[in-house]
Amino acid sequence: MATVSSPTETEQCIESLIAVFQRHAGRDGNNNKVSKAEFLIFMNTELGAFTKNQKDPGVLDRTMKKLDLSSDGQLDFQECLNLIGGLAITCCESFVKSASGQK
Repeated sequence: MATVSSPTETEQCIESLIAVFQRHAGRDGNNNKVSKAEFLIFMNTELGAFTKNQKDPGVLDRTMKKLDLSSDGQLDFQECLNLIGGLAITCCESFVKSASGQK
């Protein structure tokens, strides 16, 4: 019998991303997509520091429109990952600049 190893840190992160998406998708009926209302809840609960620091009240609407590649007014998992990936890249670049003493 094969031994099942514990999930790696990366595998745990992927599981977390899927769980967070599933927690927010489906409140409006479609478990595979996040509606605009669900997106706003997602942003305010999962990325609160980002949304609280925004001075422009339209930034979340514009962000959703940019992410909605299928133009159906909802975000699927891939479209949500584009947001997470973009934020991760921005954070990584910021950390690299901070570590090297650049501003």
